[in-house]
Amino acid sequence: MSLWFIRILFLSMCTVAGWAVSQVRPELVQIAYSPLLGATAGFGFGGLLIAIDEMLKGFSLRAFSATTFGLLLGTIVALLIDHSGLFEYVPEQTTRWLIRLSLFLSFSYIGIVLAMRSNKEDFSLIIPYVRFASQNKPDNLLLLDTSVIIDGRIADLIEANFLEGLIIVPRFVLKELQQIGDSNDPIRRARGRRGLEMLNRIQRTKRLEVKIHEGDFPEEAEVDTKLVRLARNLGAKLITNDYNLGKIAELQSVPYVNIHEVSKAMRSVLLPGDMLHLKIVREGKDKGQGVGYLNDGTMVVVNQAQNLIGQQVDVQVQSLLQTGAGIIVFAEIKAPVPAPPAAAT
Repeated sequence: MSLWFIRILFLSMCTVAGWAVSQVRPELVQIAYSPLLGATAGFGFGGLLIAIDEMLKGFSLRAFSATTFGLLLGTIVALLIDHSGLFEYVPEQTTRWLIRLSLFLSFSYIGIVLAMRSNKEDFSLIIPYVRFASQNKPDNLLLLDTSVIIDGRIADLIEANFLEGLIIVPRFVLKELQQIGDSNDPIRRARGRRGLEMLNRIQRTKRLEVKIHEGDFPEEAEVDTKLVRLARNLGAKLITNDYNLGKIAELQSVPYVNIHEVSKAMRSVLLPGDMLHLKIVREGKDKGQGVGYLNDGTMVVVNQAQNLIGQQVDVQVQSLLQTGAGIIVFAEIKAPVPAPPAAAT
């Protein structure tokens, strides 16, 4: 509705402008009823522009910019050929004019068509150091560090369709994984090989695209510093398990996600009275206590369960204790429901 209001206002202004021109410059319209003719000419001019606007309804700004860019390139190529001296010995001036006209029309058309058929990434070949986002992919860059790749839960999140965007793995992170995998320490070597396996698993997934980024900062010795700088330059979100790296990124206004914090937030909420089914794995600190663990690692202390070690039991939550390491759950063995007495025969 607002667009038609603007069009009517523009048409009115063109009509008034045509009438004003006929009054200020009457020599331009040297016939009777010149004010009416001027107003009609202004109205026709405004109507023509509105008709062109209606015809270009499906013509986007990107198409207009691509057309202009293609026309510019075609004109430049035509000018280079025209000034190359190929047509200096054309005998007639009219023939040379026709050749130049055909040259400019041909290359202008070819430039426009090529620009319209190209996508955004093609322009980065002509205009270097300018980053264009992919047309059909979200502009959400997720930068992975070494710790989160070795951890492996990032692969589960990707396969569960929990994350969306483009996964970025820097070349220097891949190099660090290879160095850890070639370490003489068997623990570090196992961690490095697990990280490479997780990276291969992430690359095989069809849900998200994974890119190996070649950017590096040779003047920086620490991988963490390189990650923060790369995330800031790309406008990417840093995915990590390193608490200190997350705090450094936060100080430099770089968005980050700590997978450990995500896992804590996704833990199931327990309330007194809830029933749990778990395995008693060891003795507790106090006499008669047994200890079991939930799937997320939460420790459950069960009273009167010391003699049930190695068995699966049903317990009822009594209370919860918040500590610096997490939550400790205190529970009691669920008493079996006594069978009803048999009826007398």
